[in-house]
Amino acid sequence: MKNFMKPLTYLGLAICFVSCEHLDDFIGDNDGGRGDDAPKEMVNIDFKYHSTIQVGGEGSAEISGFDSETKRLFVINAETVSVSVYDLNNLGAPVFLKNLVQDHAGNPNSVSINNGIVAVAYEAQDKQAPGFVKFFDAESLEFISGYTIGSLPDMVTFTPDGKYAVVANEGEPNDDYTIDPKGMVSIINVESGEVINLDFESFNAQEEILENNGFRVFGPGATLAMDVEPEYVAVSDDSKKAWVTLQENNGVAVVNLETKQIETIIPLGFKDYSLSGNEIDPSNRDDIKELRSVPVFGMYQPDAIAYYSVNGMDYVVTANEGDARDYDGYSEEERMADLKFDEAVFPDAATLQLDENLGRLQSTTTLGDIDGDGDYDELYNYGARSFTIWTGDGQLIYDSGNDIAIQTLLLTPAVFNGDDSRSDDKGAEPESVTIQKIGDKQILFVGLERNNQVMVYDITNPNSPTFIQILENSGDVGPEGLIVIAAEDSPNGKELLVVSNEVSGTVSFYEN
Repeated sequence: MKNFMKPLTYLGLAICFVSCEHLDDFIGDNDGGRGDDAPKEMVNIDFKYHSTIQVGGEGSAEISGFDSETKRLFVINAETVSVSVYDLNNLGAPVFLKNLVQDHAGNPNSVSINNGIVAVAYEAQDKQAPGFVKFFDAESLEFISGYTIGSLPDMVTFTPDGKYAVVANEGEPNDDYTIDPKGMVSIINVESGEVINLDFESFNAQEEILENNGFRVFGPGATLAMDVEPEYVAVSDDSKKAWVTLQENNGVAVVNLETKQIETIIPLGFKDYSLSGNEIDPSNRDDIKELRSVPVFGMYQPDAIAYYSVNGMDYVVTANEGDARDYDGYSEEERMADLKFDEAVFPDAATLQLDENLGRLQSTTTLGDIDGDGDYDELYNYGARSFTIWTGDGQLIYDSGNDIAIQTLLLTPAVFNGDDSRSDDKGAEPESVTIQKIGDKQILFVGLERNNQVMVYDITNPNSPTFIQILENSGDVGPEGLIVIAAEDSPNGKELLVVSNEVSGTVSFYEN
């Protein structure tokens, strides 16, 4: 157990300026491990806003997919319970073609395109019932085939070779928490139509070991197999492995796509906000935007995950958004002001629990009472307010610490943590990530749900990412999905970043 018997320390704007100004002094030369003599293609990364499509109202632009042959954009539209299709051949004047509608299906949640096939994941009208993946032809827009998979499919993606569609099925409980379907990963053979649904039953016996390493299993009456909620999928370039985030559980599952087995669950552990470089702003009621060292742990709880390779090594990048379970039948959420602190660990509990300190910070009741005596010896908050680079087997290589907070506070203070309104919750909420190789650089894009921004980093060297820029467009709210269109596939011959904004119902394009 960490010893947090120390006063709060504060890290104000002056230190933020110093940290940003001298960032290059400690990052070093970023050659991505190639060596100084390796040939380098000079690439300037400077994305500029191009244009926006107004798809509809709230929920009309959650996730997008692009078909390089037809130059069509497919947008998940929960408002119309359809997939909205746009012709982007003239990027300056996109043309709406039609909405793909499926009877007897619930909301569409995700879309992916490969080799002219459009895969759409649909939840059932009864969200706890098995969901569906349906294939369409990207050119004719005709229905091809449909498959029944796990409950609440939240994300679908094709393997790079186009052989499989891989689906993360969350299996969320109903609101009364009386029905809790098993979380699953589905693998659909595109050619044969064979569907393999992988559950987590074989990991039930490992629950205690996994929990001791930072994994969470906590739903009332739930086994591990019922409790896991697969959220997002990343696939290796060779199409042999997939990494699946288990957001609420604070872990990542590794799936062998050759043997069709879940190989392992990687517990992600916790992030210590008392350490230098991990400071957060914990309050929306202190009338100031600043970063402080606080005696709290963050749970990584990643939403999106992306894969890339450097010198033959596998890496995955997670967007550590955080998420809580809050249902009518069960809730883990509590403000820290309403917890009972162990006074032996926190002798200054009364001060800590003021609204201007930790009182407003959202906490879980499932962790922290180490000795089982009814008070809290450790404190936990949702998410890690960062992105993290991990090896393929789960070793932490780099965490961005408080850099998202530092850069947004320095460059765009008016929208920092949603204009400070989300400081008590999960901060800027890094939700989405995607990676694109541009020239000899591996470029990471991180969507910030509450700041309505996208941050751009060079992660060519996984040990020393460098911040490049912040992208934002007035009117865009709630960036949910990010895709990058390579210059050779782009309708205007330039690299394009496509940002789907769920709340504003807009899709915006940036070009490099």
